Amino acid sequence: MINSNPDILHRFCHGEQEQISLISYEGLSEQPDHLLVDDTYIRCLYVSGYPFVASSGWLDNLINFNRNIDIAYHIQEIDVLAAIPKLERKITELESTKRAMIKSGKIIGTDLTDPLDSAIDIKNKLQRGQEKLFQVSINISLRAPSLNELDNMTQLIESVLASRLFFVKNARYAQIDALQTVLPRAEDKLSQKRNMDSTTASLCFPFSSAELVHESGILYGVNLANSSLVMLDRFSLNNANSITFAQSGSGKSYASKVEILRQLMQGVDVIVIDPEREYQKLAESVNGASIRLAIGSSDHINPFDLRLNGEQNRSVPELTRDLLEIISLMAGGLTSREQTLTDKLIIGLYSVKGQAAMPTLGDFHRRLLAAGETALAEKLDKYVSGSLGGMFNVQTNINLNNRLVVFDIKDSPEDIRQIMMMIISGFVQSRVQSSLKKRLLVIDEGWLLLEHEQSARFVSGLVRRARKYWLGVALISQQANDFLLNDYGKAIASQSALRILMRQDTTTIKNVVTQFQLSEYEQNFLLTCDRGEALIIADLNHVAVSVVASETEHPLITTDPSEVIQQVRSKKK
Repeated sequence: MINSNPDILHRFCHGEQEQISLISYEGLSEQPDHLLVDDTYIRCLYVSGYPFVASSGWLDNLINFNRNIDIAYHIQEIDVLAAIPKLERKITELESTKRAMIKSGKIIGTDLTDPLDSAIDIKNKLQRGQEKLFQVSINISLRAPSLNELDNMTQLIESVLASRLFFVKNARYAQIDALQTVLPRAEDKLSQKRNMDSTTASLCFPFSSAELVHESGILYGVNLANSSLVMLDRFSLNNANSITFAQSGSGKSYASKVEILRQLMQGVDVIVIDPEREYQKLAESVNGASIRLAIGSSDHINPFDLRLNGEQNRSVPELTRDLLEIISLMAGGLTSREQTLTDKLIIGLYSVKGQAAMPTLGDFHRRLLAAGETALAEKLDKYVSGSLGGMFNVQTNINLNNRLVVFDIKDSPEDIRQIMMMIISGFVQSRVQSSLKKRLLVIDEGWLLLEHEQSARFVSGLVRRARKYWLGVALISQQANDFLLNDYGKAIASQSALRILMRQDTTTIKNVVTQFQLSEYEQNFLLTCDRGEALIIADLNHVAVSVVASETEHPLITTDPSEVIQQVRSKKK
């Protein structure tokens, strides 16, 4: 019903511009191949051609296209009873064409056999109820501040999609209808549809986002999919533990040092176990503490020490459990009887009243001899009075009151590095239990801890308990198979909410793909990615990232020999 009141008609036709702009486009200009709305150029496209074979992530290039675009999917289910007769008719036509070509001696190409095989396959699945049939249309609108930029963007998206065998067309002379098709109005005015079964249609959706941004996180690098920043807070995940797997030379230690610098800026205390002296320059640059544990060194840790800063922080039963693993590794294994006796003797050491100092390995050794356990005592002789006595039969004399502490064990004999790693890790537990604070324990060359059952069981328990103390354990290894083919290694991987995967080789990729349920695209990425590139898995998020350091950070963390030599020469000048 139209109101004929002249005042109302005047206000409607000549009223305030603000009211009219609420219900209509302001400054809309339509051209055959684009629109101009409020000084913004818009072009609407639609997907007209699809690859014959659908695969996971086949529309990732479109979804992660780093420009101002909107994407609209229109999906409508087709009645199976109505679709099957049409499929049968199409199959009959194709088979007739095929027979005619055979009769005339012509070569039958894939342009005929592929649609025929596909139609037969879909018909069979529809009849069995294995699939449903849908009509799908994919529509795109591009926005740019100038027509020239809009043309460049159009060419770019056409080439990007053509690389995956998708073809797009400009909705010429139908830009208004195309724009309304893209708007969230559930109206497909273009109606450029393609039949798809339910499996193919499901692959059109980006079920996992390529974005990874935590407001409280640190910068890990640049997202390779869309050039956005990857900001991650490991302490906001289910746990703060992580594993990093990479070939030698892929940049795993570099990436770890980048994170350490940025965690320090966030107020996180970092402890590093460094078997190859790769973190010494980093510690010096931030006035951190570098503790050298080796034969003849003046720095010592007593494995039996419960205290930190004069206060007892670890319970006797907890330390006893860890000491059993350490002593078992020193002795090359303990029998059930030896384990029981060792447990009793350790508890007895801490029951002595009024002792001024913590018991030592020498005290435990003397109790073994007193109990008649000469065989076990002989196995421990070298750690008490032999060549290694100065490392293990001593009182603790180090200070951990620093935001970055690096334990340098490069000069330790290789056969005791696992023992040193276990002792350091146990000592770190004493620190984290003294006060709740965000801390990160980085264990480089973590595969060393999986060589023996005792050390593997020890680090698995450490990873499992770390969350209670606001501690994140970061294990770094170039031997992915050492973790993924080991029961304790698998447990560590499953208890790490953050996984950083860098370049892999063909001997490890199969186990990595199986363990972390990677897609074919992710598998190919890990086989071909460049140095410094990684696939980050944070809970359910999978993101390909390029680790980037600033100009200030890079000189502090690089271990490239040519760059190190250049830095030395520059200092001399």
